Amino acid sequence: MLLTRPAVLQDVPLIASHRQAMFLAMGIPEPPLLQMRRNFEPWLKRMMERERYLGWIITDENAPVASTGLLLLDWPPHPFDPVGELRGYLLNVFVEAAYRRRGLARQLVETAMQECRRRGIRTISLHASDAGRPLYTQLGFESNNEMLFREAP
Repeated sequence: MLLTRPAVLQDVPLIASHRQAMFLAMGIPEPPLLQMRRNFEPWLKRMMERERYLGWIITDENAPVASTGLLLLDWPPHPFDPVGELRGYLLNVFVEAAYRRRGLARQLVETAMQECRRRGIRTISLHASDAGRPLYTQLGFESNNEMLFREAP
């Protein structure tokens, strides 16, 4: 039986593992992912303690099979939301291979969207993989004009 539950601090290693697997599935090489994971776990713990990262995990007979996270970002009032001061950032959407194509990612994203509505957050952003883009489009997400600059590590 599949059950969805909120993530707790004890789930930090699991969420980090799912994040690493998500990037591996997107074709990112493993060496930088190992360093990312080492740094992600303490960051995630801090964000969860501050209630800035909310997560949900789907289990099958207590075995975790899917997860996602919602980062609550301070954000200035904006034309998309002229009265809001928070933006939701959806991240770490991951479903184990044997459980894909069952609507679990959709369920998790809809759960995060509902939490944003409950909190009065009107804008949610994310970075979509090629595999995830159709789902996000179906749920009403749209491409925008965001650009990215990255310094080399």
